[in-house]
Amino acid sequence: MRYIIIGAGAIGGTIGGRLHQSGHDVVLIARGAHYEALRTTGLRLVTPDVDETVKVPVADGPVDGDVLILATKSQDTLAALDPWPRHLPVVCAQNGVANERMALRRFEHVYGMCVYLPALHLEPGLVAAYGTPLSGALYVGRYPQGVDDLSETIAADLSKSAFAAQAVAEVMPWKYGKLLSNLGNAVEALCGRAPGINELSGQARAEGAAVLAAAGLAHQGGEQVATGDIEGIERGGGSSWQSLAKGSGSIEADYLNGEITLLGRLHGVPTPVNEVLQQEAVRAARERRQPGSMTVRELSSLIAERSSAVSR
Repeated sequence: MRYIIIGAGAIGGTIGGRLHQSGHDVVLIARGAHYEALRTTGLRLVTPDVDETVKVPVADGPVDGDVLILATKSQDTLAALDPWPRHLPVVCAQNGVANERMALRRFEHVYGMCVYLPALHLEPGLVAAYGTPLSGALYVGRYPQGVDDLSETIAADLSKSAFAAQAVAEVMPWKYGKLLSNLGNAVEALCGRAPGINELSGQARAEGAAVLAAAGLAHQGGEQVATGDIEGIERGGGSSWQSLAKGSGSIEADYLNGEITLLGRLHGVPTPVNEVLQQEAVRAARERRQPGSMTVRELSSLIAERSSAVSR
């Protein structure tokens, strides 16, 4: 079976590189300087245990394959899927819970994948994966629910490729659980690792849990992934932090904190913390600010103002 990895960044590069290392047929889909580096030099996949450059086949557009693993940010989902044949199964290896529904509008066979995978991609051709001894924990299942032969095969292939992987019948509760854990991403991106970020992240998650309860949406926590240091490559931050660090001009806050904002409005639950985090993260990305451009005091003040406004 040939895996087509759409988006060969931190997540896609690690999944594709690990599958290739274990002997599976893989093509990475990339663009720009990253595509050129992968094409000419290969993928440098660095872990706490090994630094290896692997010559994974790479393309910058559609090629023949059996299954698409979509590993782009949520805001890029529709554009990334647009050129691909509609008969192919799509696995959404992404944060947030909106991607599967977007994909299902166009593709008949859609799978969700809940991803716990600490990795970094800031430099063309280089992906650093900090999980050890396994690179991550991955849960895959049909959308909206169910397990079939393909999801079992994907989980088995990943399990042989340095991942803890399971096929699960109810994948979306796993993804809602991951959504809650991702609500602090905007705090990290905006304030870096300043003292006080844990409290703000906790407020965002508590608000998110209340919204999911009001919406009747179950959520399930994931497996913790052990991490190690990589000499010469500081971990930095998560996916939203990396979006600002790369100056990409966009960030996935609309599909993380914005999902909680949306559900709160649908179910009558105020979400001032997540509203502010969504708004400020999107603003920082649009203005191409670097991570840590706000202080915790500034962000807390905006949240307090919004909280006061919605309580009137």
